[in-house]
Amino acid sequence: MTSDLLAPLDLAFWNMESAEHPMHLGALGVFTARSPTAGAHAADLLAARAAAVPGLRMRIRDAWPLGFPGAFGGAAREPAPDFDPLDHVTLHAPTADFQTEAGRLMQRPLERHRPPWEAHVLPGEDGVSFAVLFKFHHALADGLRALTLAAAILDPIDVAPRRPRPAEPPRALLPDVRRLPELVRGALSDVGRALDIGASVARSTLDVRTSAALTARSTGTRRTAGVVVDIDDVHRVRKAVGGTVNDVLIAVVAGALRRWLDERGDGSEGVAPRALIPVSRRRPRTAHPQGNRLSGYLMRLPVADPDPLGRLATVRTAMDRNKDAGPNRGAGAVALLADHVPALGHRLGGPFVSQAARLWFDILVTSVPLPGIGLKLGGNLVSEVYPFAPLARGQSLAVAISTYRGRVHYGLVADAEAVPDLDRLALAVTEEVETLITACDP
Repeated sequence: MTSDLLAPLDLAFWNMESAEHPMHLGALGVFTARSPTAGAHAADLLAARAAAVPGLRMRIRDAWPLGFPGAFGGAAREPAPDFDPLDHVTLHAPTADFQTEAGRLMQRPLERHRPPWEAHVLPGEDGVSFAVLFKFHHALADGLRALTLAAAILDPIDVAPRRPRPAEPPRALLPDVRRLPELVRGALSDVGRALDIGASVARSTLDVRTSAALTARSTGTRRTAGVVVDIDDVHRVRKAVGGTVNDVLIAVVAGALRRWLDERGDGSEGVAPRALIPVSRRRPRTAHPQGNRLSGYLMRLPVADPDPLGRLATVRTAMDRNKDAGPNRGAGAVALLADHVPALGHRLGGPFVSQAARLWFDILVTSVPLPGIGLKLGGNLVSEVYPFAPLARGQSLAVAISTYRGRVHYGLVADAEAVPDLDRLALAVTEEVETLITACDP
């Protein structure tokens, strides 16, 4: 294993973190236990397997003492010489509520002097289930990379062999003069794209209509909740009105927010919060290289619209417009600007960036891909899996969505003090799916 510099976006995630606003993502897997001791056995397996996974041995350190020219202010991944997997895998006491424990654990930052990941095994009091909460710092992994690392310590999965990727040619110290026109065009294109993104962000802040429930003062506390939806119900709606599965899943979020705001007394009239929809710029087959590969779309969620099919139509139109423009332009593509900021700028500007997140978007709605086959640990099958996204400063709620074995899993993360009624929002997700199905029936 060798050291490598953090990519600019990774460096941004590393520097914008604070003790009250940890920048780790998570996933809560619920397993059907084959014996009352299955949880303890799972913890032993995770620790034993983690020792053999190179990506889990990597810590993050300042770059300037590591001999990287031109990296002043940056950071790098390097093998941890004292890596002990027992420091990262914890077996907890039996619990009757996996989500309550997950919320408590999600609010705890990862220790920055060690490889930034953890696995928490939660045996169920019923004796027939246990859960594992994985936490990965966003500077270590995006969703696809985190999935790859977690899969490496679960039971082996039979997949088709991966074709070896052609080796990249060594990077020259100076550019080939024959490529200068191309490089100049690329630089000008980058400048144009940056100006376009900046203008789009400025426009997106105009006439913002959101709810204080989504942008309350952050307290650093966390609460989580999970919702399971049958994918057949989602396809039923999609086939009736058109669009994509993702369009339906986002529209469900908009409708659930409307119900929740009205029921808690905040009201949904005139509310159209800005939702950031992250877009991965890497393919699943290339999930191994280090570094985040993210852009995003920004859209107004039609929370104020009382018509469920009208909300879905609005989401579909907005997503089609975003896709036509592509993920490299528009207000949602701010993450791409990280490539144009020097390392020292990320270090000095990290706190400012974290403060500015609330000016950019009001709620995160992200999709995390999962394999279609059953995941197992120690022969115990994963029955449910809830992804959890980081919660930015000044924002009260984030939504992550995964489809696994014919069911859609919504993972909700909220500031525990700002959103004490997160379970009610989770119920509203289920009710919104039922409402859409009813609206589509002839």
